[in-house]
Amino acid sequence: MATQEITPIGVGDVVTKAQEAKNSGQRLVQIGCTKVGDDFEIIYTYDKEYLLTNYRITVKQDAVIPSISGVYWGAFVYENEIHDLYGLTVTGINIDFKGTFYKTAIKHPFSVTITKEDDACQNK
Repeated sequence: MATQEITPIGVGDVVTKAQEAKNSGQRLVQIGCTKVGDDFEIIYTYDKEYLLTNYRITVKQDAVIPSISGVYWGAFVYENEIHDLYGLTVTGINIDFKGTFYKTAIKHPFSVTITKEDDACQNK
């Protein structure tokens, strides 16, 4: 089995890498986001012939991330999810739900860190 590598890139390279992937016949597999400390990591995964290519950007809460939905039309789903759940700004989304893609009890629920001392959350 081949080792999967994640290549760090800058925010300014997101659309370029998406276009390169598209031009080489790769499909978009997923865009995943997670909070790591005070930062957010977003991984873009592409596939061709069962070989995955992964690119990671690391951003702060106030970052502006360009949409790749102009390259991969269906990326709007992932990008709206990232906005609604993490509170990150993605610009130029082809179908922008403007914060209404998900209905959540709290705004941007994945942008906060809940610890054991947060009694109110654990007693619901």
